[in-house]
Amino acid sequence: MAAATPTETADGQAPAFSPLYQQIKGLILQSLQAGEWKPGEAIPSEMDLAARYRVSQGTVRKAIDELAAGNLVVRRQGKGTFVATHAEQHVQYRFLKLMPDEGDLDSEGPAHRTVLECKRTRASAEIARALQLRTGDAVVQLRRVLAFRDVPTILEDLWLPGAAFKGLTAEQMAGYQGPTYAMYEVEFGVQMVRAEEKIRALAADAQQAAILDVAKGTPLLSVERLAYTYNDVPMELRRGLYRTDTHHYRNELS
Repeated sequence: MAAATPTETADGQAPAFSPLYQQIKGLILQSLQAGEWKPGEAIPSEMDLAARYRVSQGTVRKAIDELAAGNLVVRRQGKGTFVATHAEQHVQYRFLKLMPDEGDLDSEGPAHRTVLECKRTRASAEIARALQLRTGDAVVQLRRVLAFRDVPTILEDLWLPGAAFKGLTAEQMAGYQGPTYAMYEVEFGVQMVRAEEKIRALAADAQQAAILDVAKGTPLLSVERLAYTYNDVPMELRRGLYRTDTHHYRNELS
């Protein structure tokens, strides 16, 4: 394999060169996206991957280092490298930043999920743009409430590409015992690997207040999340309204 491959820059003006380890990272990502190795499964050893791609183990190691830094794979001492999964305890709350003011999410127990609506519909121009679909393409639209200790705390609206989530039902969403993203992996083969969020404050309208059992006008935290699978393909748009009278939004910066 060549040491570097010319690729066109974003502005199309001049060629750029992709380091060899980046090429190998891209090839591994292609295999992950194709489902060659499932979430929770071991990927081939560095030696086997080096033989497969005809490069050095050092090149493969550098590619895997980047995948591990991005939480796409997990190294386990003496066991190998595994595809990251949301079913693992230590990553279950990776994308959930709402924490109780007292204790933690484990002590609080799993959220009770009530699905208010689940339907297949056509993507509006706004939703299509976010999910990189065409206006009018099929999407699954859901509305649900997450309650902690019997207190309705989060009201969420979700949009998912209809082709990838064909057959998703309200019963499936409400009844799955583990994290929602783990259900996406197991039932639909969709692995969420990163997310972007926009946060703002707003006042609850009458409908939102009734669902969350708060007074109209109560301040809520509005969180819009776009979650991506491999190679930056958006697979979920989620808009959540969070009560913050007993919880707070927590993020770790480094």
